[in-house]
Amino acid sequence: MTIELTYLAAALILALVQILLPAAGRTAKYGLKWNAGPRDADVPPPGRVTGRLERAEANLYETLPLFIGAVLIAHVAGRAGPLTEWGAALYFWARLIYIPLYAFGVPFVRSLVWVVSLIGLIMILAALFI
Repeated sequence: MTIELTYLAAALILALVQILLPAAGRTAKYGLKWNAGPRDADVPPPGRVTGRLERAEANLYETLPLFIGAVLIAHVAGRAGPLTEWGAALYFWARLIYIPLYAFGVPFVRSLVWVVSLIGLIMILAALFI
């Protein structure tokens, strides 16, 4: 398996973790009965950290489909190389670092880390055309 596909698999695991983190926070706040129920009743906001984890999850889903597509196209088209390897690494590690930065409300650095993940994605996309 190529480095890019390994990072893709890791990014999918990261996405699963990002689903579970805010879910655990909501369950801790509202209880197992709420979690197992139909969730019809209005509930108060989930809390500061859980809300941030939900937003970090949503933010991942804005770029994850692009990352998946870019890595798979690079692999199938035989365009994988140093640019895609570095791009996949930057994307994954930046997305991993982004989670605690967002959860703890770290301004500016969080945005910079997001830009690094975007640069990684752009590197992979660029490799498809150069």
